[in-house]
Amino acid sequence: MGTGENLTASERVQRLQTALHARAKEAPDFRFYSLCDKVWRADVLAVAWQAVRRNGGAAGVDGETVADVESLGVNQWLGALARDLKEGTYRPRPVRQVLIPKKQRGKFRPLGIPCLRDRVAQTGAMLVLSPIFEADLQLEQYAYRPGRHAHDAVKRVHRLLNTGHREVVDADLSDYFGQIPHADLMRSIARRVSDGRLLGWVKTWLEMAVEEDDGHGGRRLTNRARRERKGTPQGSPISPLFSNVYMRRFILGWKVLGYARRFEAEIVNYADDFAVLGQSPAAEMRSAVEGLMKRLKLPINAEKTRCCRVPEEPMTFLGYRIGRNYRQDTGHAYIGTRPSPASVQSICRRVSELTASRNGLLSPKEIVTRLNRLLTGWANYFTLGQVSPAYAAIDQHATRRLRQWLCRKHKVRAGKYVRFSQERLRKEYGLIHLGPRTASFPWAKA
Repeated sequence: MGTGENLTASERVQRLQTALHARAKEAPDFRFYSLCDKVWRADVLAVAWQAVRRNGGAAGVDGETVADVESLGVNQWLGALARDLKEGTYRPRPVRQVLIPKKQRGKFRPLGIPCLRDRVAQTGAMLVLSPIFEADLQLEQYAYRPGRHAHDAVKRVHRLLNTGHREVVDADLSDYFGQIPHADLMRSIARRVSDGRLLGWVKTWLEMAVEEDDGHGGRRLTNRARRERKGTPQGSPISPLFSNVYMRRFILGWKVLGYARRFEAEIVNYADDFAVLGQSPAAEMRSAVEGLMKRLKLPINAEKTRCCRVPEEPMTFLGYRIGRNYRQDTGHAYIGTRPSPASVQSICRRVSELTASRNGLLSPKEIVTRLNRLLTGWANYFTLGQVSPAYAAIDQHATRRLRQWLCRKHKVRAGKYVRFSQERLRKEYGLIHLGPRTASFPWAKA
């Protein structure tokens, strides 16, 4: 790394983050009183812009795109944003809401798309705030943190089960992001931040209006967040940080109130997903969880939250089924992981949607490219444990669906297995084959 004037913007921001984290770590009660001037720094906004550009995403309500900004001149555009932040004239615009499908058929999750300038401003604030709050987050929290991954959370659950923590509360929160109370979240942030202007930006980001479909082909503005004083919009760059800061309260409360010691239990948390694994009856632990969540004003989904004892019953966490598996060579039982049935059904459903007749005008090359991208992304996540049966089922489904799509496109009514054999679909058309990937997976050999 260079020194002085030779440092790149990324290196300067990295040094800033290191200094902020070190100060927060050495002084747990220290409140940072001068942070907003770091957010509007040219290097911080430049790094924030690169992050937003890299993540892509659609335009917000103003229609401004990355290409528009690059046409105008990135430095000029960032300079104008910095002036607005510095002079106090910055005002966030409404968030454009889109609905994205959930795993359950017919269910949708609202996703907020802020305008580009708001995404850059929030990312700049996140670059400054994240290293401060990273010093306070608990070991049990795995989401949105450097050097941590969902796989680490799954492995921790697996390890706890194999060390006697068999009683499980498989928890589900009802609309966690939409239920976080603003006043309590602001107190959690103000515990570390005393910069009034930055706290003001945080408040305005929490209360951003939402532009949504009015059901009649038009758009309307709503502001439930300001009216009800709760919720952080999913899709905003800074929302993951807010979710971690508030979930820390639950995990810290679990330990401070003595539940961890009393139940010999540990929480494993990833964003709004968490499980409690202990050695006391799961029903007692669930009662404690519900009482603590009530104090935090976070509703538990009673229907989806379940108590179980593993391996007599399996649990599901972050798309993985964790429970009794059987070794393929000896048939011996062990506690292991594999993709959950719901996860396999979900990817198969997406394959079916991609190869539906409405996509008949696409070229075979484009269909196979999309299929391969979809299957590779899924398989890159599901690499833990006994994945071979799931891979085989998905390979079979993808092969069958692509063959059906090609037969429709080419009006083939007979001899479809000869014309579009499995070998031809893979070698000539390039359809990915997931099965061979498992040879290099140490967990898959179990």
